Amino acid sequence: MPIDLFRIDDRLVHGQVVVGWGQPLGLGFLVLVDDAVAASEWEQELYRMGAPPQMEVLFESVASALERLPMYEARADHGMLLTGDVETMRKLVVGAGTIRHVNVGGLHHRVGRAARLRYVFLTPAEEQALRDLASRGVTVTAQDVPATAPVPIEQVLAGSGA
Repeated sequence: MPIDLFRIDDRLVHGQVVVGWGQPLGLGFLVLVDDAVAASEWEQELYRMGAPPQMEVLFESVASALERLPMYEARADHGMLLTGDVETMRKLVVGAGTIRHVNVGGLHHRVGRAARLRYVFLTPAEEQALRDLASRGVTVTAQDVPATAPVPIEQVLAGSGA
């Protein structure tokens, strides 16, 4: 399966994603799944500018991503599927039924979120959604960059992942 990483990162396309993850994984494409961005050519152009020219950036709504996921998985090059929030990834996991690992990257501070790691802040609803993914047999880990060890979601939610 050439989608090597299913990642949640609220900053979406930025240096840590395209350089920190993209280079070590040899990514040829990035699928950004966000209903609002998929409907906005202006936002799409901004995100394309954040990726190197050799990396194809594709934009999907949740519905279109679920429809095209088999096509992405059949590609010869390697890719990453990226969402900006937990709920979007949860919808993809439930809808696809084939996603076995989710990487929680940067989910940063905002009102209603509690710190779990220096780069992961979660609301109670986000915590429950991640627990739901894990209960479905999905391996959920938090990891900001490839050089750090992945932290199992159970440790993150228990506050012992730091």
